[in-house]
Amino acid sequence: MAYLTGTEVADLLSGIISAKHQCHAYETDLTVAAVAAQVAGGAVDFGGSEMKEAETREITPVKSDTSELYGWWDLDEGWYRITYNEVPRPGDDHIAFVQPHERLLLAGATHPAFYFRGQRGSLRTMVIVGPQGIRIKQNARVSKLLVVSV
Repeated sequence: MAYLTGTEVADLLSGIISAKHQCHAYETDLTVAAVAAQVAGGAVDFGGSEMKEAETREITPVKSDTSELYGWWDLDEGWYRITYNEVPRPGDDHIAFVQPHERLLLAGATHPAFYFRGQRGSLRTMVIVGPQGIRIKQNARVSKLLVVSV
């Protein structure tokens, strides 16, 4: 097994905002495209035939000033589903790991680390916001993607 470089990881992504800013030695930053609040619970069963995703409502980012290109999500304590701009396209010979960016942690939120193998559609995770809340700007770098070749 060997880690791919940040540039090699970026080559496995579509929708990357700025490879210059997102690529690092052995990881690539993932950025936020959308945030949704959970409004109703889902369901999980043993076999998956009765699995139901939690119902969510997309939250619209708000611009502080009309001259701003991007808006902010002002999130209170709780759980939110984020969708990334980047869509991974690793092969079956890759294992991809997603972990929270240290900036997200220092700002008072986190998300579970997870991994996957092979092709994916859009990538999403649940972000947990601490008691003081958090502001997240559109396209903020909130996670890191590391990929190993197996």
